Amino acid sequence: MPTIDSGSALLIQQTPEVIRIQNKQERESGTPLPISDQAPTPESPNLTPTCPTPVPDSLTPGRAHAPSPPPAEREAAPTPVFLNIPRFYVPDGPLPNESADLNRTIASIEAAFAELEEEKADIHHMGKIAKVCGCPLYWKAALFHAAGREGTGSVSVREFIAMWRKLLHKCYDDTTKFVYLLAKPGYKYLEQEDFIPLLQDIVDTHPGLSFLKDAPEFHSRYITTVIQRIFYTVNRSWTGRMTMTELRRSNFLQTLSLLEEEDDINQVTDYFSYEHFYVIYCKFWELDTDHDLFIDQKDLARYKDHASSDRIIERLFSGAVMRGGSLQKEGKMSYADFVWYLISEEDKKNLTSIEYWFRCMDLDGDGVLSMYELQYFYKEQCERMEAMGIEPLPFIDLLCQMLDLVKPERQGKITLGDLKRCRMAHVFYDTFFNLEKYLDHEQRDPFTVQKDVDSDAPEPSDWEKYAAEEYENLVAEETASEAAHEGSFEDDCEAGDSAVRTETEDKTEKTDQVVITNLSV
Repeated sequence: MPTIDSGSALLIQQTPEVIRIQNKQERESGTPLPISDQAPTPESPNLTPTCPTPVPDSLTPGRAHAPSPPPAEREAAPTPVFLNIPRFYVPDGPLPNESADLNRTIASIEAAFAELEEEKADIHHMGKIAKVCGCPLYWKAALFHAAGREGTGSVSVREFIAMWRKLLHKCYDDTTKFVYLLAKPGYKYLEQEDFIPLLQDIVDTHPGLSFLKDAPEFHSRYITTVIQRIFYTVNRSWTGRMTMTELRRSNFLQTLSLLEEEDDINQVTDYFSYEHFYVIYCKFWELDTDHDLFIDQKDLARYKDHASSDRIIERLFSGAVMRGGSLQKEGKMSYADFVWYLISEEDKKNLTSIEYWFRCMDLDGDGVLSMYELQYFYKEQCERMEAMGIEPLPFIDLLCQMLDLVKPERQGKITLGDLKRCRMAHVFYDTFFNLEKYLDHEQRDPFTVQKDVDSDAPEPSDWEKYAAEEYENLVAEETASEAAHEGSFEDDCEAGDSAVRTETEDKTEKTDQVVITNLSV
């Protein structure tokens, strides 16, 4: 390759695949190109410099005859240097390896299908095929549905290989492959319903969920919960459409791969934990008295004995954060929306929760919490404290505290970015609409609170702590209820035995006078 003078500045002209580098001497600003490189234009039909006609020496008096100087040699333009720059921006992931790897994978796929009857695989065989393709085990349902025809129940080797070749031609990393397999044809994002086949397969085949085989009515509830948790964490744009960028930035695919190694699904606290689902569903069931999977404002107000203020509950039902879509009933909160509410209520430190409550408090939607909006929510807190015999802090004093807590960039105006930066959003929000937690914060040492916030040591999130504690409480309540029921059962048995013994001993009593205890549950 020709060397480049490092001392001279370089001008770079970029084309789609090649960058041309020219020496600065070749062209400088304001310097015309060499004559041979210039083309005539209408304004200058002849760009060759013209000189006056030389006067013959014989006509010039007193001028000696001198030999003509040799013609000046034209300096040749340096040869342009071309560098091949490999493609550095690939929106669909890193470029794949050469075809040798593809051919080996295809051969392995053919060998795996050859072991099956008629070289056709059903959903139960797809786990082995997924591993041959280098995919996590629980991609098997996505692979099956992407390659199979609807309703056939099986996939032929030809259908699968055709799908796999097409996928590798378009997708270069796990994220793009996953979206391609799950998304509707032609779509480059995932919607909630796209996850249903994958999650149904997890319910059907994961050893940690085997007990659900006898309770199919809970399948849809568990799947709904997991989908909402996925979009709560991953869909940072709040659009209901999960993009490849959002998926790459999340830990979802890594967590999905972890299911293959972990038989106890409750150890996978992100997204899939059955214990977390159990807590969410039980809390909703307690509020949903008519069990139609919808609750109204009065129902939600009963959560934790009216912990949340009426004004914030009104905002929840105003549509500021509702995501029910076409299935939403007016004035009702669906189970899917309740999942978002409960996680946001019990963990106000995570980013989605901070955004969730900011939307509720931003009454005019201008992206700023004004003093009027803060006073609007704090007024109800004051009324409730006065009803409890507690003297509330005057609003102006509380406002100074909150501004010191948040430290907004713009004086007197609190933005979403301010709340995310201050790392004290949970204290801020509880102050304005959760009286129980606000009073709890007031009783704690502020230095302890700040120490907890500043600590970088890994620890469970507030949601994980809440779910673990509530699950233990629910299990304890259920155990106590069963013990009480068994005790009642034994008492009934003893009463029945006593009645029978009395009948045997007292021969004078008639048989129809014996009372048989009803032991049915």
